Amino acid sequence: MTAPTTSSPGFAAGPARDRTPVLFRYGFRPFFLLSGIAACGLIAAWVAVLITGAWPAGPVGAAAWHGHEMLFGTIVAAVAGFLLTAVPSWTGTTALSGAPLAGLTVLWLAGRFAVFPWSGVPQPLAALVDLAFLPALGVALARPLLAAGKLRNSAFLVLLALLTLANLLIHLEWLGVVADGIQPGVTLGLGIVLMMVTVIGGRILPAFTRNGLGAQGHRVRSWPWVERVVLASTLLLVLAEPFVPGGAALGLLMLAAALAHAVRLAGWQGWRAWRSPILWVLHLGYLWIPAGLTLKALHHLADIPAAAGLHALTAGAFATLILAVMSRASLGHTGRPLVASSVTVAAYLLLTVAALARTASPLLPVEWLWPALQGAGLAWVAAFALYLVAYAPVLLRPRADGRPG
Repeated sequence: MTAPTTSSPGFAAGPARDRTPVLFRYGFRPFFLLSGIAACGLIAAWVAVLITGAWPAGPVGAAAWHGHEMLFGTIVAAVAGFLLTAVPSWTGTTALSGAPLAGLTVLWLAGRFAVFPWSGVPQPLAALVDLAFLPALGVALARPLLAAGKLRNSAFLVLLALLTLANLLIHLEWLGVVADGIQPGVTLGLGIVLMMVTVIGGRILPAFTRNGLGAQGHRVRSWPWVERVVLASTLLLVLAEPFVPGGAALGLLMLAAALAHAVRLAGWQGWRAWRSPILWVLHLGYLWIPAGLTLKALHHLADIPAAAGLHALTAGAFATLILAVMSRASLGHTGRPLVASSVTVAAYLLLTVAALARTASPLLPVEWLWPALQGAGLAWVAAFALYLVAYAPVLLRPRADGRPG
């Protein structure tokens, strides 16, 4: 039998015996696509709920479902796509593909359906289905990490376990087993994501900046003591915030972490990348971390609304870095030039508008709150809709260079 000579819809070019659908040839393909769909659909649904007030009776409130799904739907899908793509590179092993990757994708989808308020799935079963994804992802990643002896990278297995614990705390409250699991669960979950972003950002931002601007004589500056302070202060904050009552001590810890992140970011000198959108968007996303931590600190020290700091981190840092990494990795891992199209740049800018509006909304006069929320929602949905327009074809088609993956 001969190999196909064209890019057959849904199948990668290569030997005829390899009939794995393109979507399941590499981990970034299904999960970056699903993260974009979830980001777009969940916020559209949330705005609709705010407008109509429609919500079924039950143990899961609208705000709790929104927070849970943005974290364990949109963000976790992006994390899964990144780790399933990065771990083979770190370990020199074969990427998860085919039926195992398809099964992992179905498990994520089953979790989203199970916790959907109109699905009718009994709460205990919904919890079991939703809780299964992160351990399954951990098992998929553990084999190559442990086989390669990459103990440093194996820390991500611990972070995935802690994310599972965070999800468990939320479900225990929904099941009526504990009285207060949602707030600690969401706080711990977002803290774990912040820790992941801190570690991964410290690897990829200086490397990408050095590679992108090295020909111009640009030098990335990094200080070991700053790195230690960033990691230590962030880890301490992640472990303390879910379980320590708010107060001046927690606010000062947040300020210290914010300052450390700001010094770290300044050393990478991202402002020199202003001509390269696919590079400056990474620095813009990371800039939201010290901004968000500062706003969170001011909540404890000056009593500003907690929602400002929360959304600076989530809609600002996490969402911008997710969009930045998904767009860059989708191009790089499909053999395409690392150049952001005008549609991609528009998505970056719209998401920035959404993050600014959502972060500022609780600080505005009450009559401006609803317009700011609506504007943030529309800009967010438009941003991720543009991402899907630009990158769904990339993720669903074979590599441009004909290589496997």
